[in-house]
Amino acid sequence: MLLVDPDDTTEDALPDLAARAGSVGVDAIFVGGSLIHSLELERYVATLKRHTDLPVIGFPGAITQVVPSLDALLYLMVISGRNPDYLIGRHVVAAPLIRKMGLETLSTGYMLVESGPLTTAQYMVGSMPLPRNKPGVAAATAMAGEMLGLQCMYLDGGSGAESPVPDRMIRAVADAVDVPIIVGGGIRTPETVAAKVRAGASFVVVGNAFEDDGDVGFMRAMAEAAHGGLSVS
Repeated sequence: MLLVDPDDTTEDALPDLAARAGSVGVDAIFVGGSLIHSLELERYVATLKRHTDLPVIGFPGAITQVVPSLDALLYLMVISGRNPDYLIGRHVVAAPLIRKMGLETLSTGYMLVESGPLTTAQYMVGSMPLPRNKPGVAAATAMAGEMLGLQCMYLDGGSGAESPVPDRMIRAVADAVDVPIIVGGGIRTPETVAAKVRAGASFVVVGNAFEDDGDVGFMRAMAEAAHGGLSVS
């Protein structure tokens, strides 16, 4: 998955980015971020959709990031934290709007994982991340989310994370639940992508690495690694 943050990628850059993503094997595009200052997010998403046939899925950090031109929306419950606003509060406010827009929702157990210095995502949700050396805690958290009916789990180190989610934690969660597992944050090389897939990730999300190195060859290598084209020991 390619994560596009409107604060980091201008609308003018979207046609070229979408063309490269489509040519190298990216499966879907997430749009969102912890902080988005754009007043024209609906236009931004519409521009992106004009230049790609890939699904464009909202990864919202706030209700202002819910727009009708999205193909679907990650309906995020921050199950790693204890802030009620991100467990149910904002969902109640957003639900009638989402229903009126007719957006498909993907109920997602969002699990922030300790990844080094405090990330924007951790700060914004006001919750402690899961300790990276406690895979059992992550597994039990994901298990509870699955029992609550969540459709997938998202293990995230946060945008620009110093370290990605540990393979041991991904493996523990994959062994504990039957729903798809999304992994993102701090993933910068094809080798890391392949390791996350081998550990049990169903989808790997890359954002900052593509912004730093938008070369088609690099993007293709990342996509091939996600699809099993790179073996790691």
